Amino acid sequence: MTHNLESNYDCASASSDLPELISELQQLQAQHPLSDEQQQEANRLENQIRFIRNKCDIPHEQS
Repeated sequence: MTHNLESNYDCASASSDLPELISELQQLQAQHPLSDEQQQEANRLENQIRFIRNKCDIPHEQS
């Protein structure tokens, strides 16, 4: 999932989008060290995850 999220995001998609985004982020973070481009991608993924959780009122899961 590499599209940009907007204010009209449909929360019905969150149940499939969130796990996909989290998986992409975890795979990326497993690579060390991250290049500047990879770090930017990780930041983008984190922002998208935060956006969906905030917009759709989904609490952050405790690990």
